[in-house]
Amino acid sequence: MIKSALFLALLMPVLLSAQLLDNSRPIPSVEIKTLDGKMINTSTFENGGKPIIINFWATWCKPCIAELTNIDEVYEEWIKETGVKVIAISIDDSRNATKVAPFVSGKGWTYEVYSDPNSDFKRALNVNNPPQTFLINGNKEIVWQHNGYQEGSEVELYELVKKLAEGKPLNH
Repeated sequence: MIKSALFLALLMPVLLSAQLLDNSRPIPSVEIKTLDGKMINTSTFENGGKPIIINFWATWCKPCIAELTNIDEVYEEWIKETGVKVIAISIDDSRNATKVAPFVSGKGWTYEVYSDPNSDFKRALNVNNPPQTFLINGNKEIVWQHNGYQEGSEVELYELVKKLAEGKPLNH
C-alpha cells in the first residue's frame, strides 16, 4: 500500500503536466532552420501517416537532455515497432545557436534536429518552458502534449505512440 501511494505521489506531477487535447489541431506552418542553416517549413514534417514526436529543448536544459538521451537509447526499437519519428526543436537563442550542431553531434542523437532561432514555432505552439513534447497523429494533428520531464515519463509517451500507430484513439 505504501509503495503504491509513493508511486502515485511521484507520478502525479507527470500526469498533471500531460494534456490530451480535446480538439486536435494541425502543426502550425512556420519557418525554422536545419542545423546547417537551411530554412524549412514545419508544414513539411512528414512520416507517412505514422506518429511524430516533436520535442522542444535547449542545450542549457538538463531535463531536456535527459529526456532526449533516454529516448535515443530506445529510439531504434520504437521505430521498428511503431514507425514513430522524433523531431527535436532547439529553442536556443542566437548566442547559443552555434553550439547546437556540435552538441547534437557529441550526443550522437539520431533524430531530426532543427533550430527555432526566432522562436516562431515555439510561440505558435505556446511553448513556455522546455522540455515540451507534442505527439502528432498520422493526419499531422497535435493530439497530446506534455511539459517537463521526469525519469521514466518516456514510457507513458511510448504507450501513447503505440496506440496511435495501431490506429486507436487516445482516451481521456
